[in-house]
This record gives sequence, C-alpha cells and structure tokens, in this order.
Amino acid sequence: MRALELKIPPVILVVLFALAMWLAAHLLPPVPLPALWGKALAIVLAGAGMAVALAGVLAFRRANTTVDPRVPQQTSSLVIKGIYRYSRNPMYLGFLLLLTAWACYLMSVAAFALLPLFVWYMNRWQIAPEERYLLEKFGAEYQVYTKQVRRWL
Repeated sequence: MRALELKIPPVILVVLFALAMWLAAHLLPPVPLPALWGKALAIVLAGAGMAVALAGVLAFRRANTTVDPRVPQQTSSLVIKGIYRYSRNPMYLGFLLLLTAWACYLMSVAAFALLPLFVWYMNRWQIAPEERYLLEKFGAEYQVYTKQVRRWL
C-alpha cells in the first residue's frame, strides 16, 4: 500500500475534494442554516485557511527548505518556529479550513461528511510517510517536537 503514499500533490487533492463536495452537495438536502450565516462563516474560514497555509509556506521559505511534500528527502531543515509551534502541518490545516469553508458555502451535509475523509487521507497517505522520513532524518529532535506540537492543531 505504500505505493499510494506521497503521490497526489496536496493542492490537487484539495481541488479533487472540493469537486467531490460540490457533487455530493447535490445528493443530500442543504444544512438548514440562514444563507447569510453560511456565507459569512465561509468567508471567515476561508480567510483563516489561507492565512494558516500561507504562514506555513512562508516559514518553509524562510528556512530554505522544500515546500513540495512529495519529496521529503529534499527537506533541508526541521521547521519548528512560527506557525509550526502550534501545528506540525499548518499547510494541511489551512487546506482543511478552506474545505470547511467550502462546505459552509455549499451548506451541504454531504459536503461536511467528506471532511473526515480528507483528514484520514492526509494522515494516512501524506503525513505518516512525511513523519517517517523526518524521524529518520532528524531523529530525537523531531521526536521531541512531535511530543510538544500536535499534528493538526
């Protein structure tokens, strides 16, 4: 099963999930919320998602390490400052917030139901292999970091 690890770029995965959420929104009735409330919440969550993901990217750029998660062997340093003091995966957390914003915008139970699947996929096929590599490369330093900072939030 490791053949599936690190294969789909996370940005592409977000687009695929957003499309699946849009399709699923047409299968079940909408969440009974006032439309304005759902749209406002979507705007707030989308803004937060973009800010969190961008903070993660900028921290990687400042550390001069790769942002491409498909090639963890190109990681040149362990980034534990900035947003990485609160989340080991702020880019993925930002993507999850964006998808949650999309579900709010769609106001669909089916769209919300796909969010745990996104988290499961990311944990299994993206984050777990990244963490194995980081543990191998940075050893005890990474192990201490994982005990201090949660995977998502």
